[in-house]
Amino acid sequence: MDGLASVLERHFELAVLGAEIQCGDQQVLSIKSEMNLGVLDWLKNSEEYAYDLLLDVTAVDYGRENKFQVVYQLWSIQKKRLLRIKCPLAEEKLEIDSLTSLWGSANWLEREVFDLFGVQFVGHPDLRRILMPKNYSEGHPLRKDFPLRGRYSREKQTEIALDQSYEDYYRPEQLRGVDD
Repeated sequence: MDGLASVLERHFELAVLGAEIQCGDQQVLSIKSEMNLGVLDWLKNSEEYAYDLLLDVTAVDYGRENKFQVVYQLWSIQKKRLLRIKCPLAEEKLEIDSLTSLWGSANWLEREVFDLFGVQFVGHPDLRRILMPKNYSEGHPLRKDFPLRGRYSREKQTEIALDQSYEDYYRPEQLRGVDD
């Protein structure tokens, strides 16, 4: 390990699982999922690295052992550097600390990952479905074990969708000014 990975090892013993360079010059670090909040807080607030912008939170289902990873894409505005952080998750414990206390933008990104992959974000202020209907009980559609055709008919999907209202998804304070 070199560079940032070595620095993180000094600050967070045994946190770094691997480091590589992808796509030319993008650094990719794999870290222990239980250390994500501490490591990313340090990366954000470190003067030397200053990864102050969370661009994306997503997940990957590789369909094999250690199949799930939560992936963070960070950008340092000051240093003009991109960093990808990968956190492997065990299938029997799909949970990781929420980053909403560090970046407000993590809110809806984490909700999307929860909705489509089933990853629980511990400490998230409002973890609920964001894309699928709130009463959708058929699982998480971006997981490899989800059937390609879904589990019920197009007619049933349409019936559920038409039975929804935008008011089911948003709190009243979020709707102020919408109908004005």
